[in-house]
Amino acid sequence: MSSTGSLAGADEIHTYLVEQLNSALRRPGMFSQRDAAPRMLVDHLLFVERQPEVWDEEQRSWASRGAGSSTGLGGMFEELMPGGYDQNCVASVYAEFAHRRGWLRPDRLLPADEHHALRARVRPWAQTDRSWADVLSEFGPPSILCGGTSPLYSKTLGYLGEDPEEPMVFFHLWNGSTTAAGSTWHELDEPVLLAVRFADTPFDEAFTLTPEGKRRRPSQVRSPAE
Repeated sequence: MSSTGSLAGADEIHTYLVEQLNSALRRPGMFSQRDAAPRMLVDHLLFVERQPEVWDEEQRSWASRGAGSSTGLGGMFEELMPGGYDQNCVASVYAEFAHRRGWLRPDRLLPADEHHALRARVRPWAQTDRSWADVLSEFGPPSILCGGTSPLYSKTLGYLGEDPEEPMVFFHLWNGSTTAAGSTWHELDEPVLLAVRFADTPFDEAFTLTPEGKRRRPSQVRSPAE
């Protein structure tokens, strides 16, 4: 039986896909394994915008920055983060792309001077062990939270300024298990900060690991910027 109703228009479809992408970035574990959901939504959005070639350009950029192996972004984070693959970390990289495309709907924008001050001091600040509560107390609510609000699980907090040309700053927080690499069950009362990441540079240079991040990183890890 065919539908008698009219189909959604291109603008309506685009708005719907942007909303779905923003949901997938905030709760990646509820949408799919690995990055299937954001990847599909990005493909659809670029099709609607008639710019499918942009995705190939973005993948080449990721590869040039050190995420070009068969394991891609997930493999890159596995080298840096304990407890295996973290969907929230990968979602944060998609969030950067969504921001550059004008798709990201931030919960908060930092004033330009506040965002500049954050970038200027966050690497020295991360030389001391910090928790989720410390990040919120120091820098306020994030522009985007990749992962749920429960303190039992890992999450990534992203901070975005008013200037669209300035890089997002991400705080990668972990609360997994050291007894089973594939487990996501909590170990701590709240997530601890493992790394801060920002700048459009090779990924291993964009990370600053906290002391806790250095202690918990996998033994085969590359040497990130410290």
